[in-house]
Amino acid sequence: MTEAEIYHELLRQAVWERLSPDKTQLRLVLIDIFPAFAFAPLVMSDTMDVLDEKANGGPPMEVEEVVSVRDHIAFAAKHMPDLGHDIKEFKVFTWKLTNWKKLEKKITSPEFECGGHKWRILLFPFGNSNAPPNDTVSVYLDYADPKRAPEGWHACAQFALVISNPHDPTIYTVSHAHHRFIAEECDWGFTRFSELRKLFSVQEGHTRPTIEDESASVSVFVRVLEDPTGVLWHNFVNYDSKKETGYVGLKNQGATCYMNSLLQSLFCTRYFRKAVYQIPTEDDHPTESVPLALQRVFYHLQTSDQPVGTTELTKSFGWKSLDSFLQHDVQEFNRVLQDKLESKMKGTAAEGAVQKLFVGKMKSYIKCVNVDYESSRIEEFNDLQLNVKGMKNLYESFKDYVAVETLEGENKYQAEGLGLQEAKKGIIFQSFPPVLHLQLKRFEYDIQRDAMVKINDRHEFPFEIDLDEFLDEAADRSEPWVYKLHGVLVHSGDLHGGHYFALIKPDRETRWLKFDDDRVTPVTDREVLEENYGGEALNGVVPPMQRNQVRALKRFTNAYMLVYIRESAINEVLAPFKEDDTPPHLKKRLDEERLQLEAKKREREEQHLYLTAKVITDETFAHHEGFDLATFDERNWPSSDLPTFRVLKSETYSMFKNRVAQHFNYPESQIRLWVLVNRQNKTVRPDTHIPENEPGLTVEVIRNNMAVRQQNDLRLYLDVIPDPNKAQSSPFWRSPDVPSGSIMVFLKHFDTTKQTLYGVGKVHVQRSSKVGDLASLINERMRWTSTTPLKLYEEIKPGMIELMKPRMTFTQSEIQDGDIICFQVETNEKEIHDLESQGLYSNPTQFYDFLQNRVMVMFRPKTEEPSHDHPEFNLVLSKKQNYDAMSAKVGEYLRHDPIKLRFTTTHATNGTPKSVLKRSLNPSVSEIISPSYVNPQTTVILYEKLDVSIVELETKRSLKVTWTGIHNKEESTHPFLLPKTSMVHDLADHLAKQVKLTTSGTGKIRVFEVAKDGKTQKEFTGSEMIGNIPDPVELFAEEVPSEELEADDADKVISVFHFSKEVSRTHGVPFRFVVKPNEKFSETKKRLQARIGVSDKEFTKYRFALIQVATFKQPSYIEDDDTIYDHKFAPEDVLGLDHVDKSGRTRVGAGEKAIVIRG
Repeated sequence: MTEAEIYHELLRQAVWERLSPDKTQLRLVLIDIFPAFAFAPLVMSDTMDVLDEKANGGPPMEVEEVVSVRDHIAFAAKHMPDLGHDIKEFKVFTWKLTNWKKLEKKITSPEFECGGHKWRILLFPFGNSNAPPNDTVSVYLDYADPKRAPEGWHACAQFALVISNPHDPTIYTVSHAHHRFIAEECDWGFTRFSELRKLFSVQEGHTRPTIEDESASVSVFVRVLEDPTGVLWHNFVNYDSKKETGYVGLKNQGATCYMNSLLQSLFCTRYFRKAVYQIPTEDDHPTESVPLALQRVFYHLQTSDQPVGTTELTKSFGWKSLDSFLQHDVQEFNRVLQDKLESKMKGTAAEGAVQKLFVGKMKSYIKCVNVDYESSRIEEFNDLQLNVKGMKNLYESFKDYVAVETLEGENKYQAEGLGLQEAKKGIIFQSFPPVLHLQLKRFEYDIQRDAMVKINDRHEFPFEIDLDEFLDEAADRSEPWVYKLHGVLVHSGDLHGGHYFALIKPDRETRWLKFDDDRVTPVTDREVLEENYGGEALNGVVPPMQRNQVRALKRFTNAYMLVYIRESAINEVLAPFKEDDTPPHLKKRLDEERLQLEAKKREREEQHLYLTAKVITDETFAHHEGFDLATFDERNWPSSDLPTFRVLKSETYSMFKNRVAQHFNYPESQIRLWVLVNRQNKTVRPDTHIPENEPGLTVEVIRNNMAVRQQNDLRLYLDVIPDPNKAQSSPFWRSPDVPSGSIMVFLKHFDTTKQTLYGVGKVHVQRSSKVGDLASLINERMRWTSTTPLKLYEEIKPGMIELMKPRMTFTQSEIQDGDIICFQVETNEKEIHDLESQGLYSNPTQFYDFLQNRVMVMFRPKTEEPSHDHPEFNLVLSKKQNYDAMSAKVGEYLRHDPIKLRFTTTHATNGTPKSVLKRSLNPSVSEIISPSYVNPQTTVILYEKLDVSIVELETKRSLKVTWTGIHNKEESTHPFLLPKTSMVHDLADHLAKQVKLTTSGTGKIRVFEVAKDGKTQKEFTGSEMIGNIPDPVELFAEEVPSEELEADDADKVISVFHFSKEVSRTHGVPFRFVVKPNEKFSETKKRLQARIGVSDKEFTKYRFALIQVATFKQPSYIEDDDTIYDHKFAPEDVLGLDHVDKSGRTRVGAGEKAIVIRG
């Protein structure tokens, strides 16, 4: 819930309760929920920060109760709410004023001292410049002479400003506020304190005005408050967590605050950090290895002075960017992460660390009262879930956890060989782990609302707790079981969202700190305990007579997980971290990366001193296929890979030219550089060569004067004058002596056979010579016969490629330096027809049109990881081509029938599937790839290789059915492609031909979905049309057992599901089961075991619980002598099998996405 939403909800409640919606009250409650709300934007004076009455304190009020301004204690009690902070000093200062209308526009009172600081009143008798003149009074509390205060000073003050009648101190106008005074905000108060006319006139209920005979008293009541943390009401501008606390925060990726709070807790558990460091990761890659990514996060938290990112870590989990915007449960994330790390620690020096730190043991027992018989089982636990509702504090929650239930009367226990016995049933702990994670059950099912709700009830927890009384008599008591609070993970908000942060005491010596994403701040004991108990919130003790009482409202911010450390283990668990605890390979690797980052940062900081020079050469031109001499800023095509130089702007041209000559291994005298410019027709061409005879010429002057100043790079062409001795063998030969009056023209060859267009160098021609004269020069250069007929085209700009007239001169054809002429060998009508019938281009105009419309499209397999059979590849397509042409090209590349390919477009932002392309519409490539507002250079399209034609698929429905057989085991998955008009019973008939049914079984197949909560089946009747089943759908099928078909009217058929520890952590596939009258559960279990086909050894690990929607509170575990038939089953009541998930099909709550960590 956002701040605004909560604010409006509180306003609504206030109106509902017929209360005045006092904004100060709401603001204080909001500060409890969102501490940042204390620093919401406030109104400023002309040169100083002031508090607008809209944001704090409401409009000033003429009060009804008769309290004198001179009765300082009573007045302060009435008008200054207790903010819950210790008061350093309280002082009242009064300033008497006369001749009000003759006062200056801005005046200050004499100084007074309070709390070790000097203060004064700042008054604008006729309003300051932000208010209408002569309309209001503006008054502020001003920190006197802040320039003389020590560097970094601050003062936290609560104050009330009062203007009162000089003769009757019960007539006054007052407003109050609180503020952290700092050098940048050294005055605070009220721009619109009061309208002048109200102060000068007699108000209702009074006999005289506030300002009488142009005289008044201006008073300020000041409480300077203690600031033990140094961050009270801090705005956190330029706040340095490392400097203030020694720790840094973690960046939030969108909704990863739950993860950040846990990671900080684990980081501060130093024994755990050392264990993580002991996992060998030398050869791992950080985005693929959870241990290495976690090591890197921990190392950065140790060494960085800036907040640390977690993107590498979430990538190593296998999460996509969207997963970082989904909020998850801290406890679930903790379990999944620890399971992953525990598996990675096996066989390493860290093996057993998770078990040693976090795992305790408990015993579930049933003990007979009158005979010596006890049935028990011992289980391990990583964390404990404790009830909050109805529990006053943590001690009561533990008492509730181990509460003993008496089995008596009709509920007596069937003791083996001893008949029905009165017995005690409960749980007792055998040991607690050194680090105890306690999950407070803040989220529960509300039967009235039929929904999960957050429990915001008050629940107290101590800094220290002795857990001895909750231990078995036989437990090891050689050391006390006293636990110290180490961490509090806090949730602020409601069921649908909110914010997590952590309060942690890193060791015995360090104070409590708040880890709130990227910020770490000191906190008080009150902020650790009282402010996170939940329940009714009163912001301090408010006297009954105080009118502005802060109304008691439920707190949305409360503790959700507690971390306690056994006092006798603190020295080991939180042992000081030493240099050699960090793996050398990690330190070396990250230090090298840090140096690289610093170098890049320096490079970025110095970037304004440099520019980039890109150099086109005859060689790069010979490999360029596109417009101009190279590609620079084309939307759908990557830029040309050109030799690039980083050049100081102040570097002289002669130095730069020398570097270029050395790079390309030419003598300086053999090269000259031309500057490329953007022509008006959007082409980029060489314009003029850089003069050689200006020794002071710098690279920046060249860019500014000869190129385009707006460009970040300088684009150049390297003009090489060949060595005369080698000139005859060079394909780009020309005379070393360029005749004056000649122009430099670039040539491109369009090869109809190869369907290519490449540069073939340049020539110098006389302006007055004929265009046709080029033919002999080209034939000689291409080593063709001198009579080879050619056609010449001028590349004017994209979309304008014109055939040239051989008889015209270059001047008449408007050819200039840097222009491009394209040539091809003349083709006859038959050759043209043959080319075009094959979908090929017969002339440069057509090919240039293709270049103008070409796009690079990346094709990826949709459902598989890229492999040899399903590669990821790029194809060049024209926007004018249609679906069939694209499909044909992809089919040719994949060697797969194009009609058996299906394509899906993707979201440009994250590459996820968007929509399946319909072949029947035959869209163009342009329609397929647009519109894209993100403008990626490469469009991604997903493909699927099908076994049937796309035409057939568009009239049929593709479905996958998971077969669970007779024993509720996922045996196989079967794909089907059936007409959309088929019924579900047709699907079952097709499935029956592919699966093996039991020989003596019913031969009947049930097709079903799993309900969202994972607890029941949603069976199809068989008459549903498969085309009407919503997509996506996950279908299951099983053989209906004989027992179910043969059940008589006395039997009950119930739903059974699988879960692990918590009812919400369902897994596997639910099934149906017959419950028989008068059958003890010991017998029922045997039939259950046969139904699910589990071995005796495995089945002993199962626990069985009755889950009642009506109570939902805790699963009710079943004993062997129970008869579950006797339970009055509501439609939603189910039997739960509690065992470890081996199915890989975990669900967490209805509609939620389970946390999966893959790396």
